[in-house]
Amino acid sequence: MKEPDELVAFCRREWPRLVGSLSLSTGDPELAQDLAQETLARACRDWRRVSRLDAPGAWAHRVALNLLRSHFRHRAVVRRHDDKFGPRDHVPETDPTSAVAIRLALMQLPRRQRTALTLRYFSDLSVRETADAMRCPEGTVKTLTRQAIAGLRSMGLVTDRAAEEEPLTDVQ
Repeated sequence: MKEPDELVAFCRREWPRLVGSLSLSTGDPELAQDLAQETLARACRDWRRVSRLDAPGAWAHRVALNLLRSHFRHRAVVRRHDDKFGPRDHVPETDPTSAVAIRLALMQLPRRQRTALTLRYFSDLSVRETADAMRCPEGTVKTLTRQAIAGLRSMGLVTDRAAEEEPLTDVQ
């Protein structure tokens, strides 16, 4: 049982050091904790190898710095994307109960209706784009979408007012 004790001691020793140095580097304590947690998870995963290193603490800090660099690279890519194409729309958070009810209702729809509805309203594709993605005529997309909404309405998930807000016959 010596190995788990050493691992626990290592994690307890390195956690505050990692969070402290990453907090100074990022200015974001929550991000620092996330990166430190990922670093220690990797140390746990590879503990047999890490424990044999001359300086496992230095290894952990190197991993943490690599994770930090990856995080900043990813943020730079997102920023360049947003500069070029505009910021992505934020998907509003849904309470878990509603999300489960919506998923269950969608699963009750036939596959093609579910696909049309998802592409039109979740992915925000036009009728034409949805038709291209589904490899069917635009009229079929409109019909499938109308049928899917009718199905959701019969389950009590769509009100008449909500369905009227987005016209189904537009060709964008």
